[in-house]
Amino acid sequence: MLKAVIFDFDGVITDSEVIHFRTFNMVLEPFGVTLSKHEYYANYLGLSDLDLIKQLIAEGRLDIGNGEVEELCRQKNKAFEKLMKEDGNIIDGVREFLNRLRKNDILMAICSGALLSEIMLILEDARISGFFETVVSADQVKKGKPHPDGFLLAMKRLDKKHNLDIKPADCVVVEDSRWGLQAAKAAGMHSLAITNSYDAGELKIAEKIVDHLNEVTIDMLREICA
Repeated sequence: MLKAVIFDFDGVITDSEVIHFRTFNMVLEPFGVTLSKHEYYANYLGLSDLDLIKQLIAEGRLDIGNGEVEELCRQKNKAFEKLMKEDGNIIDGVREFLNRLRKNDILMAICSGALLSEIMLILEDARISGFFETVVSADQVKKGKPHPDGFLLAMKRLDKKHNLDIKPADCVVVEDSRWGLQAAKAAGMHSLAITNSYDAGELKIAEKIVDHLNEVTIDMLREICA
């Protein structure tokens, strides 16, 4: 039974993936590291800032000590907030979709690999923060996607707040990357993929794939949960 929809943020609510890409390259440039757009989308997009930097270190591309990792994350966050204020937008159709869910008494949450400060900046600027009962960000879980921890935490918070005995099978996750879809599957939740960042072939793990949220009806979500 459909009780909740849990959204990824970057690439689903806001078109900020390209801004993440740009700001990563800005802070990595002094270390002689440049990510191509292809490799960022293919290998790193679904990772949190911290996990991406750790991955570059593990690959031998970035040579910094543990004490420098958090500082690099802070620099990237600061640059991201600046660019989002200038260039960030909510994806077309999101606001209308959120209104449809609200009218049908479906709970909404966000589970993202972004930082809470980044997420709230955009939600509040777009005046849509009130739609979401809870926001789970990268700084609230020990393991990011593809691990299921974030989605399960979002579900537990919704259940605690509303006492509806919400189970993973009652939740539909809306995602744009395979990392997020893997996390949803690991959590035992249903999944809907949107082709904002990848084509359908990259998202075939999802139970349903659409090109735009305008295509998604409440009946479609209920069928996914049936």
